[in-house]
Amino acid sequence: MTLLRLAPPLTLGLMAVPVAAGLAGTALPAFGNGGAGFARLLDWPGLPRAAALSIGTGLAATVLSLALTVLILAAFAGTPAFARIRRLIAPLLSVPHAAAALGLAFLIAPSGWIARALSPEVTGWETPPDLLILNDPFGLSLTLGLVAKEVPFLLLMALAALPQVDADRRLTIAATLGYGRIAGFVLTVLPALYRQFRLPTYAVLAYGMTTVDMALILGPTLPPTLSAQITLWMSEGGLARRDMAAAAAILQLGLALCALTLWHCVEIVARHLIRATAFHAPRLPQLDRPATLAAHLGSLAVAGSLILGLAALSLWSVAGPWQFPDALPESLTLRTWDSAAPALAATAGTTLGIALAATATAIALTLACLQAETAEHLVPTSRALTLLYLPLIVPQIAFLPGLQTLALRLGLDGTALAVATIHLTFVLPYVFLSLAGPFRAWDGRIATTAATLGASEGRIFWRLRLPMLAGPVLTAFAVGIAVSIGQYLPTLLIGGGRVETLTTEAVALSSGGNRRLIGAYAVLQLLLPAFAFALATAIPAVLWRNRQQMRGLH
Repeated sequence: MTLLRLAPPLTLGLMAVPVAAGLAGTALPAFGNGGAGFARLLDWPGLPRAAALSIGTGLAATVLSLALTVLILAAFAGTPAFARIRRLIAPLLSVPHAAAALGLAFLIAPSGWIARALSPEVTGWETPPDLLILNDPFGLSLTLGLVAKEVPFLLLMALAALPQVDADRRLTIAATLGYGRIAGFVLTVLPALYRQFRLPTYAVLAYGMTTVDMALILGPTLPPTLSAQITLWMSEGGLARRDMAAAAAILQLGLALCALTLWHCVEIVARHLIRATAFHAPRLPQLDRPATLAAHLGSLAVAGSLILGLAALSLWSVAGPWQFPDALPESLTLRTWDSAAPALAATAGTTLGIALAATATAIALTLACLQAETAEHLVPTSRALTLLYLPLIVPQIAFLPGLQTLALRLGLDGTALAVATIHLTFVLPYVFLSLAGPFRAWDGRIATTAATLGASEGRIFWRLRLPMLAGPVLTAFAVGIAVSIGQYLPTLLIGGGRVETLTTEAVALSSGGNRRLIGAYAVLQLLLPAFAFALATAIPAVLWRNRQQMRGLH
């Protein structure tokens, strides 16, 4: 057995072992002491509402995100508008969840940019209205924030799967039979396409139910969602609180499993329903125009909320005096950036160092796994793919408290190395998904030709495949940087509050009223992944500036 053949089991182990160890570490205190943690949890009066909020916001956000994703694909796949949407996905996907939530908060708050733009001419407001928009008790703003972030992710996963289902041929056949574009897509393309990105949808559902950073910024407060409350209990310290938090984490895992089971049951019903009605369903060509309009409005709402939110963050970071209801500040100043420069530089350095370490390791493991597939003729199984997605499907709040307890006992918590190691668990799935498609699609005839000339597998990899895939590798690296920078809960718990990153600081500041400082941290949080994506675009262009065909590969 070659060392290369060990890469896939090693990688899958890095996905499964932390999750399994963390779940065990969470379960022990939850069920220890005669179940005292569960007894205290059941005595907490906010439990029913916190659990309902977690389920409701997670399911609602997933349904809306999936519906909008399908609508956009059905309305625009293969059209010029679709090319513009594809170009927007990577920049929108690189926006960290916390930054997206803060940007949305700066938009929709009673004193936010939307209210300022409409006041006083339209609304008549001279002062911010007393409206509970942010942190509303039903989690509506949290749900909208989740939709804005998850639609680009699902679109990216669907785009990777589209070539595998021969969508153009299916849509052409449906059109010749008289089906409208929307009905034809749902009946002929969607069943095969959804099978390819079912696991990402499960990850969206699990994340939506258990998000912490977005829930702390946009979600309800009395009570908060269950995952946010668990984090607050873990931060308080004390054995009783930790046992209670562990019990709540086990409950959160059970709720997520119930939601995933319910989702799977709905999938089965929907699949049978589509099969039963496919040959008798109405053609519905009249649905195309309103559906296309809805897709336009939905995609504009998602992109607009993120882009305008980020613009609001940027503007606040350099704003001078800015009274309500003025739409723009009276002046611009770099005073906030100047006063916070030492802290910003130190925090950004820590953030970037952790991201680089986690992402470089993820790239190396991913390339080793993919090369092992080629050199050792390995075929990835559905079980392996499930293990790869495991850290994304199993709620972070269910196993990270257990990992924190284990790290405390082993003396491994509170270091940048520990944080980078746990970031690897979440970065690697995204890096693998970004790189696997281009790696497997590389023209194998090039390797065959090189082999006939006497080149070894290693030489083919280092001298041909890897240089030709420089663009996809750098893009995957940028994705990994963005994912690592956006990690909140792993940094907070495994870092023990002693490892400060831009994300943890931005979320901590969100509970205060200093919008200028919040804006500065959030903007810097955005600039680092944006710079990584810019390099991923620029470096291949420079490398292959004299080779037009190579530039076309990237």
